[in-house]
Amino acid sequence: MNDTDMTPEEEHEFYGRPENQLPQGPARRRKQRMTDPVPVRFPPEMLERVKAAADADDRSVSSWIRRAVDLSLQAQQT
Repeated sequence: MNDTDMTPEEEHEFYGRPENQLPQGPARRRKQRMTDPVPVRFPPEMLERVKAAADADDRSVSSWIRRAVDLSLQAQQT
């Protein structure tokens, strides 16, 4: 297992090698269970911007959207 900070390119190279694809330790589950999916539709231009932002943050689109919603909700509470 590698515990150093790596760029996305270094991670791609590291995990691209078969010897670095073996599971390490027991499986871990999320602490909180995700609920049912919520279908959301975006205009094509907005979806492209979301994809670009998620890619820039090295996140999945779903993860990026969840984080954006969470940050927006936190901002409303203050």
